Amino acid sequence: MLYLKKSDYEIILNHCQDNLPNEACGLIAGRIKAEDKVIEKIYLMTNLDQSHEHFSMDPKEQLAAIKDMRTHDYLPLGNFHSHPNTPSRPSEEDKRLAFDPSTDYLILSLMDKNKPVLKAFLIDKAKNITEELITII
Repeated sequence: MLYLKKSDYEIILNHCQDNLPNEACGLIAGRIKAEDKVIEKIYLMTNLDQSHEHFSMDPKEQLAAIKDMRTHDYLPLGNFHSHPNTPSRPSEEDKRLAFDPSTDYLILSLMDKNKPVLKAFLIDKAKNITEELITII
């Protein structure tokens, strides 16, 4: 189970909406307690690709986020990105670029602008997808 504060969900949602029509992206970090992952911090990244179909995070921003995670004893839990025009599920490119089976991949679909859909996925080395439940607290 993945736990996300409502205020952090809104940070993700606003970042994704602000970057329309392009995909937005970022990192998530926090703590693991038994089987649960608790997101403690959201890191908003620049999509260097400036594309509505894919994203690339700014390496300098990623490094700054990792340094901040270390400072606060957070674990890198995964990343998020938006799908401006498609459902909240990993695309073929998302699966191809998924290298860490312990990483959560959050996808926020803005296909219906009035009903955003956030889902989390684990993608194993064979590219099999498992949806992970998200609880917004």
